[in-house]
Amino acid sequence: MREKIIEAKNLIKNYGDFTAVNDISFWVEKGEVFGLLGPNGAGKTTTINLLIGMAKISSGKVYYDGVDLTRSIKKAQEIIGIVADESNLYDEMSGYDNLCFCGSLYGLSKSDREKKAKDLLNTFQLNEAANKKFKAYSKGMKRKLTIAAALIHNPQILYLDEPTSGIDVASARQIRDLIRKLNQKGTTVFLTTHYIEEAERLCDRIAFLNRGKIIKIDSVNNLINESKDENIIEVVFDENVSDKEQLSAKLNEKFTYITCHFKNDNTIKIISLKPIDISPIVQFLSLQNIFIIEARLHRPSLEDAFVKLTGIEIDLMKKDKEKK
Repeated sequence: MREKIIEAKNLIKNYGDFTAVNDISFWVEKGEVFGLLGPNGAGKTTTINLLIGMAKISSGKVYYDGVDLTRSIKKAQEIIGIVADESNLYDEMSGYDNLCFCGSLYGLSKSDREKKAKDLLNTFQLNEAANKKFKAYSKGMKRKLTIAAALIHNPQILYLDEPTSGIDVASARQIRDLIRKLNQKGTTVFLTTHYIEEAERLCDRIAFLNRGKIIKIDSVNNLINESKDENIIEVVFDENVSDKEQLSAKLNEKFTYITCHFKNDNTIKIISLKPIDISPIVQFLSLQNIFIIEARLHRPSLEDAFVKLTGIEIDLMKKDKEKK
């Protein structure tokens, strides 16, 4: 095991009678990408805020490089960069000026912060927009500049809260590539996300968080391997199913060795611990006067591990986030 750079022990955050973070413990190894995965309201952002000193810890401990900084987390600010879900840069300032201003907050000399700002604008492919006001940037450009600002002082740890949420596909791909490159250069990355594919592509280890509690922590490969004892079929219908509970009950009654639930309004997931013959299931569903457009055997993935452990479907989690 590599050296622990962040460690949380029995963290609790209460807001009156509501417990947002409920006695969670974990550590992050130096040089890894650690992901906190969970639905909206699970406590992901609150957890980051506790680690960076933006929220007061109700109970528990936070260590950086083995030093207890629970009551003095600001001492860790020299080694951490923070990218919040919402940008904290200034609309009326240019991209270049925003970066220089952030550099001054960390005590960089004028020449050092100007050089670093130019280097970051080049790295993030924002040279042409360097002198434009931040408010004129697209969402993807804003997110990239916000990450660049968090890197102005060469932090050892980068916190990213939902780094690709709400931006276009091309920008999201660029940001994921940048995260990989930063990590390859030695930066420890702590990110939260509700995108299962993003977590699977980027993270070394993942903690599943739900209702303020950590359900499971492990490597991506180990989490996926735990789902390999299941055989899964996904059946997609040409229209939404009006009575999903009734159809699930009929399937469970007919095929007693399976469990099934709807992934979304027109896709049902059928799970068995023994090999499944897809033909009789498709035939049975066809007799229910529902037109099937696709039926496929499903290779276990991180999504299956998440659903198995939390009972939360990824599609529903995405819809919940989109409402925000």
